[in-house]
Amino acid sequence: MCQHQPPCPTADAAGREAARLVAHHPEQGWSLLCNGVLLFEDTGELLPDGQIIAPHRSLATDRVMPAA
Repeated sequence: MCQHQPPCPTADAAGREAARLVAHHPEQGWSLLCNGVLLFEDTGELLPDGQIIAPHRSLATDRVMPAA
């Protein structure tokens, strides 16, 4: 699918999110990558084979809270 040199990571590669943007629709919350992956603003993904990757952004509980 990818015509770039060097080619973008495939949809099944660990670094698939590094593929180039083909379409970007921030108003709808998604982007289409060159490798066919739909990347959602919540960091969830839909792969070309229909596999769903759950959102994997860090939780707010990961933040260090200032001392009172």
